[in-house]
Amino acid sequence: MTTLVPPPSPLRLRLSADALVHNWRWLAGQGSAACGAAVKANGYGTGATDVVRLLGAAGCRDFFTATWAEALAIHDVAAGASISVLHGMRDEDMPLALAGFARPVLNTPDQVRRWRDAGGGACDVMIDTGMNRLGLALDDATSGLLVGLTIHTLTSHLATADEDVPQNGEQLAAFRAAVAAIPHQRASLANSAGICLGSDYHFDLTRPGLALYGGIPRPEAAPHIRAVVHPESQILQLRTVSAGQPVGYNATWRADHDTRVAIINLGYADGYLRSFSGKGSASFGGHHLPVIGRVSMDLVALALPDALDVREGDWVAIDYDLSEASRLSGLSPYELLTGLGSRYDRLWA
Repeated sequence: MTTLVPPPSPLRLRLSADALVHNWRWLAGQGSAACGAAVKANGYGTGATDVVRLLGAAGCRDFFTATWAEALAIHDVAAGASISVLHGMRDEDMPLALAGFARPVLNTPDQVRRWRDAGGGACDVMIDTGMNRLGLALDDATSGLLVGLTIHTLTSHLATADEDVPQNGEQLAAFRAAVAAIPHQRASLANSAGICLGSDYHFDLTRPGLALYGGIPRPEAAPHIRAVVHPESQILQLRTVSAGQPVGYNATWRADHDTRVAIINLGYADGYLRSFSGKGSASFGGHHLPVIGRVSMDLVALALPDALDVREGDWVAIDYDLSEASRLSGLSPYELLTGLGSRYDRLWA
């Protein structure tokens, strides 16, 4: 019986291992704290197992996922490293949580009681210092709730570290109070933007995410952070659209002269959302190719220069500088990265 093998995708992400490792090393070099890596959401869309493998080889020893399924997916390549599961654990998670390959980050009194009642070992604990998302209130954490737990890493999360606002200092003071009151082995507060706030925020361990993958957490990081993700798509069809004729849904674009158009295999099902309609662009051979008409589920139209030598099957590079793409689309860099779908072949080089 013949085994059918899927062909290469007409979509690919060219991913720079050098840029990823460079970004981690720059972030690690901003202070004396150990530097971990947030690899949740499949490594922010880049492929978590590859990120763990590359950063582990570079010296990273602490990885953070959101869920137990994500932790399980990386544990084989994270041998010798620490994995923390940021969302703690539900009843359904207990078999994996008790297997010992990763630590829960306990966020609620119920999670604390569930872990203690099950005889769980070392854990991490999240303190809410003002974000009002996940985490124990400091009053609860210091009421005796945590007595008997072996707390490996005491954590909190900064809400506005990408801005210069009083809340950063308020959260820092609240976390210092938690660190002083709760026995633990290590303390961790700073995300990517928090690292840039300076060593007061670093404690024992930092937890960068966005900046690892090419996002700019604060302006002062911009000269140092390199792009990691470079989407590309194949041309499916070339056509000439006569003057006055429309392209795409609802005829939002009409040719003002006879225009060569390339239709590429890309759309909002792949995370290239309708907000790029008439704003996004691609490039081929050094030529700028603007997006025309509406982005649809699987297809995007690009206007071509008249004399450009291009053929069906050629690859075009999608312009995806995260800061510029965020400005054009209104999407955050986080959305731009994590929304990249499963139809891309992810190619590290």
